[in-house]
Amino acid sequence: MTGVLLGFGVVAVIALLGFATSALLPGESGRIRQGLTPVIYYLTNPALMLVLVADTDLGTVLGVYTPVALATAAVAGASYVLLSGLLLRRGSARTAVGAMASSYVNAGNIGLPIALYAVGSSAPVVSVLLAQLLVVAPVYLLVFSWVTRPSRRAGPGAAPVTSRPAPGRTGTSTGRTILRSVANPVTIGTALGALLSATGLELPEVLWIPLEMLGQASVPLLLLLFGMSLHGQRPFRNRALVPDVIGGTLIKLALMPVVAWGIGRFGFGLDGTELLGVVVMAALPTAQNVFLFSSQFRMPSNAGRDIIFLSSLLSFPAVLLVGLLLH
Repeated sequence: MTGVLLGFGVVAVIALLGFATSALLPGESGRIRQGLTPVIYYLTNPALMLVLVADTDLGTVLGVYTPVALATAAVAGASYVLLSGLLLRRGSARTAVGAMASSYVNAGNIGLPIALYAVGSSAPVVSVLLAQLLVVAPVYLLVFSWVTRPSRRAGPGAAPVTSRPAPGRTGTSTGRTILRSVANPVTIGTALGALLSATGLELPEVLWIPLEMLGQASVPLLLLLFGMSLHGQRPFRNRALVPDVIGGTLIKLALMPVVAWGIGRFGFGLDGTELLGVVVMAALPTAQNVFLFSSQFRMPSNAGRDIIFLSSLLSFPAVLLVGLLLH
């Protein structure tokens, strides 16, 4: 238990330092974030994933962790659809964005440091990344494409009409968006690490040591950036969407971890650190990609944006509670 609390403490301190940086240096924080983001995205995060996955047992990840992540995301997304469609009577576009926000976790950023410091294993992160990048994201993007077809752009909650796409362009745009969601630096680093793990190849030390050094810089930089991103947020601009945001956040931070625990414990017989890793991943906040994807398709993204913020704000208490209950 002491190790888990220490891990969460390390994560919280660095994130708070990032928050304080934005609060105390408002004139510089924007430039700091602009400088850190591409360094993390293109260099340190891919290097970290390559190093971690190369030392990961892919058989265990693909055989247990990834199916648990897929099943958990499916239950969470379906739960939001029931809430939004049946109880709140929202349109298909708003429901689709909320469903993704309730089930798509920030594994690539905040998940990495939490897994490494609190769980001590990268396997849960790798499993969630594989599930989201290869299955969950493409499925939601196809749904986004379907609900934003010109014939469906009507009714409350539907995507606003901006300009009618040229014939034949919708499918192409969707395909390119899906390709970008899969073919990104983190995915490439993960794929290279998987290749090394599967083949047993070892890179020369002159290459491996610099990759390790870059990867080690990723976690503190990610946490600093995460803390900085929380400062200055103004959620709940649309009061009518408060039920959507609260419901989506509860599904994300309360229902999803419980579902992950049930599937992992009774469906796959996990316990101890393995079960802790699965549930902690489910208790992570919503990924920023949800807002980016919904904006790409010109969908109503206010609720999704607020779920991202609120889940990010409450994720540390949620993950800490998981650690206290399961460790």
